[in-house]
Amino acid sequence: MSSEFITLFMFGTMMVLLFTGQRVFGVIGFVGTAAALWLWGQGSFEMPFNASFQVLNWYPLITVPFFIFMGYMLSESGVATDLYRLFHVWFGPVRGGLALGTIGLMVLIAALNGLSVAGMAIGATIALPQLLKHGYDKVMVTGVIQAGSSLGILIPPSVVLVLYAMIARQPVLSLWLAGVFPGLLMALIFGIYIYVRSLIQPEIAPAMPAEERAQITWAERISLLKKGILPLAIFLVMMGLFMTGTTSLVESSAVGAVLSMLAAWYSGNFTRKVFEDSSRNTLAISCMFMWIILAALCFSSVYDGLGAVKAVKTLLVDTWEFSPWTVLILMLFSFVIMGTFLDDTAMLVIVAPLYIPLVKSLGFDPIWFGVLYTITCQIAYITPPFGYNLFLMRAMAPPEITLIDIYRSIVPFFFLMVLTLVIIMIYPQIALWLPQVYAGR
Repeated sequence: MSSEFITLFMFGTMMVLLFTGQRVFGVIGFVGTAAALWLWGQGSFEMPFNASFQVLNWYPLITVPFFIFMGYMLSESGVATDLYRLFHVWFGPVRGGLALGTIGLMVLIAALNGLSVAGMAIGATIALPQLLKHGYDKVMVTGVIQAGSSLGILIPPSVVLVLYAMIARQPVLSLWLAGVFPGLLMALIFGIYIYVRSLIQPEIAPAMPAEERAQITWAERISLLKKGILPLAIFLVMMGLFMTGTTSLVESSAVGAVLSMLAAWYSGNFTRKVFEDSSRNTLAISCMFMWIILAALCFSSVYDGLGAVKAVKTLLVDTWEFSPWTVLILMLFSFVIMGTFLDDTAMLVIVAPLYIPLVKSLGFDPIWFGVLYTITCQIAYITPPFGYNLFLMRAMAPPEITLIDIYRSIVPFFFLMVLTLVIIMIYPQIALWLPQVYAGR
């Protein structure tokens, strides 16, 4: 039986089952186990069984619930509200300043959570009402929040990059460092676009009225600045301990979780309800990640055992004579297509057995590819008709923002994300310089 047929069978069966609405982890695990049983008989059950122990033995996976808990604790305790008020006060007098402040807020939330969901929830519930209240165009601000929240999966500590590190067998720290400059570059491009468009169309992004500015005292400005330093200090302490070698990755994530509780206590909002809600949300998301990774390793153990990746490379490069760059672009394009109906984790675990070994065999850096994958996931998040962030926004937005408004809002940010992707592809050192410097110190 040819490797090409097995590849077509496994991936085809998986996609058909996904379209029927089955659970992602159930589909992936079932296809991997069924394929092993079909190819090698009853004893092949040991392959997915061993894969499950790979999950349990991967020590850095413990960081996932700690980072998620940290983000939810800061969000539920009202620290995020203080952060938005900080940007509101300091950026409000600038034309388009509240939208620029929202992007800044998303960058900080990304550095404290590692997921896009938290940024979307905070943006839709805290930032969006204020932006609409101050006369901002609903289409533009809806796009700002959707695009800004996607930064959560690129800027460290990105949970998505932690999972990529596990599946691709790459150092987590290298991937985090690789995501810093691309994430800041994307945020900068968003900011330039917002500012320029505000100058061209001042009616869509007015500055804060003079009457409101007069009511803001310097005492309030300084007080908010002090509150804004607190979550930033948590991030710097956590990452500083890790990068200096004082603590391991897991220990640093635990430090971040403890500091987030102390920050909530310091702000006077550390209640039993806040702790319970943060814990429940953390448990739900962590279990989802665990099941999907377990299923992915079951699938990949079977696929790797076949040596099918070499067959795919032979087909694309030797038979069809595609250049390595053409193959790379086709892989990234497939992420955009899959992202219209799957989340980032599901996309990764479905194609990782095929793509990551292929990337290495074509001579590309897997760290660099991890950044490209993440940016492509961001693009997929806002791509109609079924982009992940589109439906999150539809669920959280007020009634006056229609689905058509949401679709229209993401058009300019789609092209800005594509621009960022192209820049990183042309200049890979934007992503690779920082990890190389750290590794060579």
